[in-house]
Amino acid sequence: MSPKPNKKKKLRADLKKNRSGRSRQRDFTRRFQQDELDEDETVHGERISGKGELTRKRTVVGTVAVEDDSGLSVQLDVDLDRCLEGRVLSVHGLASHVETDAGQLYRCATRRLLKTLSTDQRNVVAAGDRVLFRPASGSAEGIIERVETRHGVLSRTVRSRQQVIVSNVDQLLIVTSAVEPDIKPHLIDRMLITAEKAAIRPVICINKVDLTNLAEFQPLAGVYGQLGYEVAFISATTGFGVERLRRRVAGQASVVAGQSGVGKSSLLNAIQPGLDLRVRTVSTDNDKGRHTTTAAVLVPLEIGGYVVDTPGIRTFQLWDVIREEVAGYFRDIRPYVNSCHFPDCTHTHELDCAVKHAVADGHIDTRRYESYCKLCSGDETFV
Repeated sequence: MSPKPNKKKKLRADLKKNRSGRSRQRDFTRRFQQDELDEDETVHGERISGKGELTRKRTVVGTVAVEDDSGLSVQLDVDLDRCLEGRVLSVHGLASHVETDAGQLYRCATRRLLKTLSTDQRNVVAAGDRVLFRPASGSAEGIIERVETRHGVLSRTVRSRQQVIVSNVDQLLIVTSAVEPDIKPHLIDRMLITAEKAAIRPVICINKVDLTNLAEFQPLAGVYGQLGYEVAFISATTGFGVERLRRRVAGQASVVAGQSGVGKSSLLNAIQPGLDLRVRTVSTDNDKGRHTTTAAVLVPLEIGGYVVDTPGIRTFQLWDVIREEVAGYFRDIRPYVNSCHFPDCTHTHELDCAVKHAVADGHIDTRRYESYCKLCSGDETFV
């Protein structure tokens, strides 16, 4: 007896609410009052077993459900013989620019089923994604059929949903500037938490050090350095520290993130001359950066690896981090958490709090503790 062929797994997947009709009719009263209701046409029962109008689920052919921080819930089954594998370089509205391993570029739309599956994501496809896409015959266009499982996801919360800024990176370059605009340590702290959660190696890059006295930032760099974070002083204008940063990104999958105007694109231009990424000056009216990069763009490097240039960030709300978890992501606060008198101590107002005692004794930097308190209070303002 010949063995039975393997059956493809089928999963029940949720769809977005705006992709299905109203679950049931709700205008019976109005129609009855206007004598428009025909009893013979009314529905006397509705099925809720998965095939009725009360459900927003759909049976899809796929592998096991995906469980990671990417927000994807289902990995769809595709015809591998008809698809090519590639990496998303950038996303512009409904179109994604995808590059194959052979260096071919395609402009791809996204499969409708991927866009209709219910997820917490604002964007189904992000820069850095490894995807399988079906190329169109005779053109440089295609359809993204599946997004592969992600790792190293840099994301934030926007309107209660996850915005994936970039995926599949190993290193986060947190770029800030000494002046014009001024450094925002609280923003750095939140990005460090995201890096800790996503298992991405963070590097704090302080740019524009040629415009100020470098000694003023040594205490801040010392605090981060004692916690094990790498801090690099850089000037994209004079080239100070650029060679060190070039060695750091060589052969790595990196992403640069920070405020507008801190010089992210300028640093990439300095790392690899000839990129000619567009740059703009800081506004003289409010000392804030102007948005130059409008979408995350993956830039392959001649020295190996790639760097993703991202738009400027003005607020950074953590994704999928509850208040009780925050202290665990602060390397300097974490060792004192279990020594507090109360097991549910928030380390903000309680008596006999080991964290507050450590702050008073100088074991925890006061500014870092203030950053923790701001995060717990839900304050997302940096500018």
